[in-house]
Amino acid sequence: MADLWRLVIRSGAPQLRLRLGLAVGLVLVGKLAGVAAPVMLGDAINTLTPAGGAVVLGAGFVALALAFAGLRLLAACAPYARDAVFTPVSQATLARAAVETFGHALALSLDYHQTKQTGALARIIDRGARSTDFLIRSVAFNLGPTAVELVLAMAVMVLRLDWRFALTAFVTIVVYAVLTFRITDWRLSHRRELNEADSRAAGLSVDALMNYEAVKTFGSEARTVDAYRASLADYVRAAVKANTSLSLLNSVQAVVLNGGLALMAIMAGMEVLEGRMRVGDVTTAILLLIGIYGPLNMLGFNYREIRQAFIDMEQMVALTSVAPDIVDAPDARDLPPATGQGAEVVFEGVDFRHDARSIGLIDVSFRAAPGATVALVGPSGAGKTTAVRLALRLVDPQAGRVLIDGVDLRHATQASLRRAVALVPQDVALFNDTLYANIAFARPDAPPAAVRAAADAAELGPFIDGLPEGLSTRVGERGLKLSGGERQRVGIARALLANPRLLILDEATSALDGRTEEAIQATLRKVRAGRTTLVVAHRLSTIVDADEIIVLRRGRVAERGTHAELLARGGEYAALWRRQTRES
Repeated sequence: MADLWRLVIRSGAPQLRLRLGLAVGLVLVGKLAGVAAPVMLGDAINTLTPAGGAVVLGAGFVALALAFAGLRLLAACAPYARDAVFTPVSQATLARAAVETFGHALALSLDYHQTKQTGALARIIDRGARSTDFLIRSVAFNLGPTAVELVLAMAVMVLRLDWRFALTAFVTIVVYAVLTFRITDWRLSHRRELNEADSRAAGLSVDALMNYEAVKTFGSEARTVDAYRASLADYVRAAVKANTSLSLLNSVQAVVLNGGLALMAIMAGMEVLEGRMRVGDVTTAILLLIGIYGPLNMLGFNYREIRQAFIDMEQMVALTSVAPDIVDAPDARDLPPATGQGAEVVFEGVDFRHDARSIGLIDVSFRAAPGATVALVGPSGAGKTTAVRLALRLVDPQAGRVLIDGVDLRHATQASLRRAVALVPQDVALFNDTLYANIAFARPDAPPAAVRAAADAAELGPFIDGLPEGLSTRVGERGLKLSGGERQRVGIARALLANPRLLILDEATSALDGRTEEAIQATLRKVRAGRTTLVVAHRLSTIVDADEIIVLRRGRVAERGTHAELLARGGEYAALWRRQTRES
């Protein structure tokens, strides 16, 4: 609840305190009117006096009947006015919760996202954010005001009717509340199971839809549908348990409430026979009890939903409590201004080991001079991608340092590092948006001329000119409307628009055919001018012009030198070169 209140305060809603106070005031006014209305109607009925066998409608009856109608109208309209006043606050809080959780999720480590299902994570954020709106409304406008209404109603029973009516109402409320809370607590395990099954089903469906190409190419549609069916079967079983237990709870509540109402009606009838109460008082007693039952029904609903909202919110809170692995140090500073000649990149005795496997990097050291091209080669699992992640500071070394322009990346701000470095990966990540938006993603404030210039520099100009919508063409989910070479060129254009001092090419052409690879390599040779380039390569023919080639094996530097030097040495690089040239 403290976290929820802090969210409300941070929501930035206009006139927050004024809106909150006015909304609570409207709720209390509505509750007071709801309790006063039955008293007005009872008094109105009591003013009816027989005269010559006929009932006379006096002015007092009309006034009290109008007062009853006015109070009922006020009690009915107050919640609508409350919603109009408070909706900006609740919606601002919901949006704040969603944005903060989403931002925190983006700040978490690469390892976290690699082990978490995207669909399940999105569902946690969505359900958790929506639960904040419900909790605010339930606590501020239902639980507290309902307690006030119950106290007022019982006070009226004691003062206007008889203390036994108040005792009957109190016992009914206590029995109702105890049974409701106990059965609801018992149902919590069913709701948790339902949530987990829902998250699993959502995660499986999103995963399959995102990777539908693999599903189609391996003919796995039926198998994937069967897995989704099995996941939904778990959801159905959990839903049946949850709904059956809900029916039991509603039945028990109905028995208790109607039992109390029957007892109250019998007591009121006996009081009329004894002459201690009039017919109007019976009406007041019945209407007061029915008026209490409304909040009681909401109390049961609210208790169930509040517990459910807390289950939803606990998952969101658990997500936000995961500490990001990579954060700016208190003394972090921006990287020094670019010189126009590229960045100096230094690895000094870097060690890094993954949780999933023992090999990462072991005592790796190298230096890329400003404007130089350094290539990392080696078999799969040698540590090439780990080196790229260290240069991007997606992970931190467990020993040693990674420096750019003399600054240890652990003491540089992440914002300045992201401005200084651009990555062209093997599989370029594109959004389901236009070509323009995907290229401009690197620098959203770039003018259209700069975006087009970056596209032209990546040799995308003829392709764009041949499209009916040009740069406004949508690329589809993950860019699947484009060919592999076109996606790579969009990635290169995006990196060029960022104008980095360090360009990282992580096997940027390894998945392409020979002709496309040759064309993109020619483009990359042009764009490397004036910036430092770190290349991770599988095909050695793409890095023969590198200033230095570093051969990694099992996380260690096995060899280093230029292409000619390594061939002359006749070591691991030369053997790999001979094997690839023989295959080609």
